Formats: sequence, structure tokens, C-alpha cells
Amino acid sequence: MTCSASSSRRQNIGFVSTRIAGTDGVSLEIAKWADVFEKEGFNCFYFAGELEQPPDCSYLAEEAHFKHPDIKHINQNCFGARTRSRSITKKIHETCQKIKDHLYQFIEKFNIDLLVPENALSIPLNIPLGIAITEVISETGMPVIAHHHDFFWERQNLMTNTVWEYINMAFPPHLPSIWHVVINSSAANQLSLRTGISATIIPNVMDFDNPPAPLDDYASDVREALGIEDDELFILQPTRVVERKGIEHAIELINRLGMKAKLVISHASGDEGHDYEQRLKKYSKLMNVNTVFVSDIINEQRGYTKTGKKIYDLNDIYPHADLVTYPSYVEGFGNAFLEAIYFRKPIVVNTYAIYTMDIKPKGFSAIEINGYVTEKSVREAKKVLTDPEYYNKMVTCNYEIARRYYSYSVLHQKLKNLILDCMTHKG
Repeated sequence: MTCSASSSRRQNIGFVSTRIAGTDGVSLEIAKWADVFEKEGFNCFYFAGELEQPPDCSYLAEEAHFKHPDIKHINQNCFGARTRSRSITKKIHETCQKIKDHLYQFIEKFNIDLLVPENALSIPLNIPLGIAITEVISETGMPVIAHHHDFFWERQNLMTNTVWEYINMAFPPHLPSIWHVVINSSAANQLSLRTGISATIIPNVMDFDNPPAPLDDYASDVREALGIEDDELFILQPTRVVERKGIEHAIELINRLGMKAKLVISHASGDEGHDYEQRLKKYSKLMNVNTVFVSDIINEQRGYTKTGKKIYDLNDIYPHADLVTYPSYVEGFGNAFLEAIYFRKPIVVNTYAIYTMDIKPKGFSAIEINGYVTEKSVREAKKVLTDPEYYNKMVTCNYEIARRYYSYSVLHQKLKNLILDCMTHKG
């Protein structure tokens, strides 16, 4: 994402989130939205607890990050319990005031005209941040587009807590100057049922109007770097190693294919521990599947490790894959699904709710499993991998459908209308 020089004729957008960095879904969508805003003549500025934008268009507030020690301490004492201590209440309010002061400084420094909280008013990973944003909106009446990626009621571990009054107040707030955006129809329905708030649905998108660039020399040796032999299938699992991704289904599918193949898992476990990764390693041995974890050489940017090995980005990896597996149980939308379609790869998908409700009805062809691997899904995968004509027809058709429904041009039109509505009602 780029930063534009400030101008008295251009209005300023302020993105607010816990972090705006890396390749998580929220950060990626912020970059796409920023591109639209800038094409519409706005300047974009960024407020978060972790940033990778230049200092001249960003504001770092460390307490905004969900990994900040104070926030972690609050969360540890607020979730999984029924009551909280007075000291935790005091810490919530003190931290809220710190963040609120930072928000006002951010708004003043960059002369912000429109705030865009990104998931910060959706899921209470940082309670003081949500309260602070809500109070600033109430006090200023500033127009806001609140972009919600996932809600607290979608996370079972957040349902037992001691902070219902704050969640009801700020996740999300019901205020007249906020325009709410969700990424799927289920979220729109639940938001309306639970809060009375109506929302605009804007799905995640990719640049389907411009196909991926051809492979360059840097990415030509990916298969070799991953240890994939010439007669071996490259099956890519382009996700983090977390339980809800259902990666054990990919391992079982490969076992039942009976074809020489390697499963490559692109991302690390992240913040959710390593127990699941250990389980997958043991399961791979049990199923006699060659599974490799390569997060050390896949990152958001190219480069080199300390030992001199090449680091690739996902755009380097996808073109080499023969098949993409995406057997998730739960997804807010499914960026990896769109990525596979963008790079014209067949995909194995578990029929998670949003796929079933919003994506599949568009007409996409995928190798489906419904909670478990079936003989039908194994046969379908074999056909895709052994019949080039069938393969090409599937990926070409999927690309054209995605261009119709999930391209940047779709985002541009939907967001342009929303901006117009929001700024027209300003003040």
C-alpha cells in the first residue's frame, strides 16, 4: 500500500486496526481498500500497534496491538471467567484513555475526515481499543466505515467472558455516524439479528482483471527449493497451521490418492501454539504422507534467510502447485480459495458455511469434502490430476466466475457508492 502527500483538496482516510502488517487477511484487505480510496482521490493514513507503512503516513500506538503485555494481561483475566477484579477494570479504563489520546493525536496530525476501523470493532481481541474508538466516534460524530471480518460470536473461546458490557457497547457499536461492512451474508444476518444493525456486504477480492505475471528467474527453482522431485505432485496447503484449517483431511486425501506427492504447508502455527503441528507430523507418518512445513522460506517479501536460503512469497509458490488443499472447518470468507482460483489451480475445499452460502452458488467447481474425505472426492482429485483437458476447463471456468464476482472492479464500485453515501451525510 502506498502513501500520498497531503493536500487541502484531498480528504484523508484513517485506517485503524490492531496491526497493519504482514499477510493476515485483514492487512491484505486494507491494502486493497486503500488502493480504491486513493483512486477516488483520498489520502490514506494508518493507526495500529504494528505497522509497515512509512512514518509520514502512519501512527504507531503500541497499546493498540493485541500482543501488547497490558492487552494480553486483560484478555487472560477477561475470557474464560465469570467475574473480573477491580484492578482489571481499572487497567481497561487506563489503557483505553491512553489509546484514546493517541487516536485524537492521529486524527489531528493527519487531519482525518473518515475513520475506517478494520476488525477493531468486530472481535474483542483488544477491548480498550474498541472502547476508545467507540468513544471517539461518539464525541466527534466523525463518519466511519467499520469493516468487520469476524465477530466474537464466531469464536467459542470468547463466549465465556467478564466483559459483556464492553462487548455490547463496542463490538460493534450502534451509532448513527457508522456505516457497517461485512464480508459475507451470514455475518450480515447475524449482525442484524443480534444488534439491529444493517450492513453492506463487500466480499474479499483479488485483481482478476489482471492475471498474475509470468514466473521470473527468481521463482524458477521453487520446486527444487522445496525438495519436490520431477515425478512428484506438489500439493499446497496455503494456510497457517491451526486446528480449524482441517489439514488432517489434506493428509488423508493424499494417502488415498495413491500417487507420489508432497504436501507443502506454507505458514507457521502463529499465536495458537504448536500442539496441532506436532499432531499433523505424527499423522503424516502414520498415513505415510510426505508433509513439509516451509514457513522459514515463505514470507510476505522475497529475501534470504540467515543461512543464505532464498525466501519466496506466495506469488512465487502458487504457480508451481498441482493442487491446492483448503479443508477448513470455519472461514470468515476464504482468501486462499480466491488465491487458488487467481493462479488457476484446482482446489479441494471443505464445505464450510460461507463457502456453501456465498461462494459455491456463484457456480465454482471444486473438489468438495463435507467434514470428511469420501471416495467421490478422491476420484475427483485423481481425475483433475490426470486429465489435462478437465483440469484446464475447471480452472478457466472458475477464473471467469471470480472475475465477475470478486474482482477489484467489483470492490471499487461497491466501495465508491459507500464512500459517497458516507461523505454525503457527513456532519
